[in-house]
Amino acid sequence: MLNPLKSFLLGGFVLVCVSQSLPSYANHVDNKKKNAIESKEVRVKDLGKLQGWRDNALVGYGIVTGLAGTGDSPSSRTTRQALANVYSQFELTIPAEQIQSRNVAVVLVSATLPPFAREGDNIDVVVNSAGDARSLVGGSLLLTPLKATNGRTYALAQGSLSVGGFRYDANGNVIQKNHPTVGSVPNGATVEISVTSQVVDENHKLTFVLAEPDYTTASRIAKVVNQKFGLDIAQAGDASGVQIKVSNEQELQLVDFIADLENLVVEPDRRAKVVINERTGVVVAGGDVQISKVVISHGDLKISVANHQSVSQPFVIGQGASRVQTAFVTNTKLDVDEKSGNGVATGSSTVSDLVQSLAKLKMSTRDVVSILRAMKAAGALHAELIVQ
Repeated sequence: MLNPLKSFLLGGFVLVCVSQSLPSYANHVDNKKKNAIESKEVRVKDLGKLQGWRDNALVGYGIVTGLAGTGDSPSSRTTRQALANVYSQFELTIPAEQIQSRNVAVVLVSATLPPFAREGDNIDVVVNSAGDARSLVGGSLLLTPLKATNGRTYALAQGSLSVGGFRYDANGNVIQKNHPTVGSVPNGATVEISVTSQVVDENHKLTFVLAEPDYTTASRIAKVVNQKFGLDIAQAGDASGVQIKVSNEQELQLVDFIADLENLVVEPDRRAKVVINERTGVVVAGGDVQISKVVISHGDLKISVANHQSVSQPFVIGQGASRVQTAFVTNTKLDVDEKSGNGVATGSSTVSDLVQSLAKLKMSTRDVVSILRAMKAAGALHAELIVQ
């Protein structure tokens, strides 16, 4: 058990010391070694994905109709021309200049085509206003082709919009919630062309790509694969990829082979990182991030400036009194209050121990952020510092 925290004043700073008995300190060291030995194994499929397994972005340009006067303004030439093009498909020839409607809005439609998508599958679409429409509430998306970067149409979108907001205005009063110019159509697009992901290349190899590249983790995955299948079929090409040779028999039963591969367990390695969000004051770090011996001193300087205005009203009788005016005088008072700083002396420890010590000193989260940044600059923090 730790003895009570002891502190004594030294040169205007508070030096914090924590004393331990020898048996408890030995148990503490043994527990740290035990925690270092114990590791958590995870499945290979949770560490990355196979190369070729990827989503595909689709985009289209369409029209939303049925709006209650909240669509694009009649001055929008794009909306008038788009609606005239729709009419022309039904053998209605109407000049774009004669179309006047606020119940229509031009939109950009986007969707994500998942890997191994088949014909007839439904996917979600997102609809964004491309004009000056005030709201898309109550609108319906007309049939819109969704194309990929190669120009081919892979899906067709259509349906009623779901908008998580609203906007109502009358006589200059406006009530709005969220963004009513963005909506979605759940399962609103139908896949027209199947997509197959090619995971095995022409050399009969598949590549497992790590989500977080690491040489140690890649080497461990290759060893686990070779131990499982009894052959040297896996080799770590670099920190982000492990190449696996697929035999003809395994390629015939590729699904079963990949299933066995994904369910292998391995102990991933990780780099020591400390993530700091200065806007919110959040600090996230692994409890085992090591720090060297360091002495921390943190002071608090408070400066206050107060202005006091007074009025000078002279009293003059006789000649020249009309030229005398009231004067305003500003008196400034400057106060400087410097409190005694807090000091912490640490041995070779972890960030978790340091944060606990700083919490006992009742330091704010932003002070902890400043201290960690200073420790990194001093070379005492043995971790990658990421500031968001």
